[in-house]
Order: sequence, then C-alpha cells, then structure tokens
Amino acid sequence: MLQYVWLLIAALLVGVDRLTKYIVSSNMELEEAIHIIKFGDTEVLNIYYCLNNGAAFSQLKGHKTFLIAVTSVVIAGLLIMMIFKKVKRPLYVAAFGLMLSGGVGNLLDRIFNNGLVVDFIDFRLINFPIFNVADICAVCGAALLLLASITDEIRKKKEKTSELPSDNELSEDNNGEN
Repeated sequence: MLQYVWLLIAALLVGVDRLTKYIVSSNMELEEAIHIIKFGDTEVLNIYYCLNNGAAFSQLKGHKTFLIAVTSVVIAGLLIMMIFKKVKRPLYVAAFGLMLSGGVGNLLDRIFNNGLVVDFIDFRLINFPIFNVADICAVCGAALLLLASITDEIRKKKEKTSELPSDNELSEDNNGEN
C-alpha cells in the first residue's frame, strides 16, 4: 500500500514541477530575473528563467538522446521496484518516490521541449546551479536513499557486534576451562 501512496505523491510532485515550470516560462522572458530575497546588495534567492540542455551541474550538455534513454531506464527500474514491491522499507519507498518524480519531471521537459529543461530557482548564497522542483525531488530522494543505506549499515554492524561474545564473556569462558 505504501508504494502506491508514494506513486501518488510522485505524480502530485510531477504536477507541481510542471505547473511551476509553466508559470515561469509563460510569464517571464528567457534569462529574466525576479529578486525574491535580497539583503542590501546581496541577492539570496531569485527566480531566474533559463533553459538547460544538460544534466546536473550542466553535465552532458547536448546529449539529449543519451539523457532521455538513461533517465527512462532509471524511471522504469524505480517503477518496477515500487509496483512489484521489491522495496518495502518506508524510507526506501519514499526515496524511490522522490527520485521517480524528479526523473519524470525533467524527462517530460527533455522530450517535449527539444531536450531543454526549464530551470528557475537561483539560490545565490553559495555557488550553486539554477534548478527546479524536479531537481529538488531527485536530490532529496537520493539523499534519503543514502541516509537509509548508511543507517542500515550501522544497524547491521551493531547487530553483528552484539552477536559476538564480549571480552568479559571470553575471559570467563577461558577461566572456567582451566
């Protein structure tokens, strides 16, 4: 059941991504900026309408077919794992749902916008690329997956060490045998 809830959430997030991209692209000129948060001369957050023909951090610019193919394969894998309940732990399901929504959101842009993805969130406090809602979903999903994997590994390591006899138990056994 949880998988289907997250598939619904993913669909809603794709809708939010599409809506925000539509609002920006239909109400702003390309490379136009709207200052949202500014402290004195320091711009913190802008809405800046631009198009990206690459992947994260503008990697693989101009490789539209490759990006569409890879994204499609990843999306298919995530969908299969969720629909057939291959992933069951809630954190993993949530991570997969978020990554799925991010992938679908940007894939739709690549397919229907000549390989170009609409980006518009410009966070300037750090030197960071301009991004969109789909990017937020994909990054949050990947971070959640990483966090879940790390906590699982820590838990497994603790369980393994708790199964081993302690130093005290070993010395008690050795004392009793002599």
